[in-house]
Parts: sequence; structure tokens; C-alpha cells
Amino acid sequence: MRAVYQGAVLAESDNTVVVEGNHYFPADSVQWDRFEPSNTRATRPWKGGASYYSAKVGAKVGTDVAWTYPDPKPAASNITGHVAFWNGVKVEES
Repeated sequence: MRAVYQGAVLAESDNTVVVEGNHYFPADSVQWDRFEPSNTRATRPWKGGASYYSAKVGAKVGTDVAWTYPDPKPAASNITGHVAFWNGVKVEES
């Protein structure tokens, strides 16, 4: 799978974890040089607290296009160290 934003590949992996229809990519498959941490946070009852990231590709900035659960609850331990995408990022088979 790969995550693409504005024609740039943000992440690519053969080993994603699918939760609630979202592909969570291993952190080491993410092109972190394109990301900045966001101040946005969210809490999900069974997953815990999520932190968001914005991505920059050329002059285009995608706000809060990626999220991760740095310390997920036990029920979501399979997404520890993984990143998911939305908000204009296309996740597709590579």
C-alpha cells in the first residue's frame, strides 16, 4: 500500500494494519521529512489519544493529513508505532 498526497508518496509498505477501514503504516515507512507535528489532538474511546501531522509537498500544505496513537489503549496495541492518513491523502495499492 502507499499513501499519496499531491503526487508525492508519503508512505509505502507491504505491512499495513487495517483498523476501521484505515491502513496504518509502520512509522519507518513514512517520509517524515515532509511532515510537521500539528497541535490537533483527538481521543477515541477504545484507541486512546491521537496526535496529528500536517504534510508539505511543494507549496501545498495538507493540514492534519496523518495521525498516530503514540500510546494506544491495549485494545489497539496493534497500531503502536503506525501512522494513518486521510484529508486529501489517497491510500492505494502500490
